[in-house]
Amino acid sequence: MAETKLAERWRNYRPSKAAVFWSWVAVSALTMLVGFTWGGWVTGGSAASMAQQARTELVADVCVEHFLNAPDAQKQLASFKGTSSWRRDDFIRNGGWAKIAGTDKPTSEAISLCATKLGDAKLPAKDQQATNDKTGAATVVR
Repeated sequence: MAETKLAERWRNYRPSKAAVFWSWVAVSALTMLVGFTWGGWVTGGSAASMAQQARTELVADVCVEHFLNAPDAQKQLASFKGTSSWRRDDFIRNGGWAKIAGTDKPTSEAISLCATKLGDAKLPAKDQQATNDKTGAATVVR
C-alpha cells in the first residue's frame, strides 16, 4: 500500500462537528489569553476605573494651576499651608479652584489630590522675584 502525501491527506480530511466546535473554543480562548495578557485588553470595570483616575488627576492638575496662577497666589498659598491638613480640602473646595467647565462639582478625590500637590508646591521664581516691598526694592527669596 502506497503512503499518501501530506497535501493529499489534508485535501481529503473532513473534520467532525465536534472537532470544529472544540477548535473554535480553543482558538477563542487562546485569543483572549493573548489579548488580556500581552495585547493590553482590559475589562470594562478596569477601563472605567482607569478613566476615573485620569479625570481625578486632570482636575487636580487644573486645580493646582488655577491656584498658583491666581492674582493673590502667594497670600493664598501661605494661608493654605497654615491651614491644618484635615481642613485643606475645605479650603480648596471653598476657594473654587477645583471647578472646571463641564462638571457640576469636583470629586472629593480630586480635591484631596489637589491639596496634596499644593502641600508640596512653591510659587514659580518669576512670581517671587516680581514682588516688591514698599521701598520698591525687589524681594529675593532664597
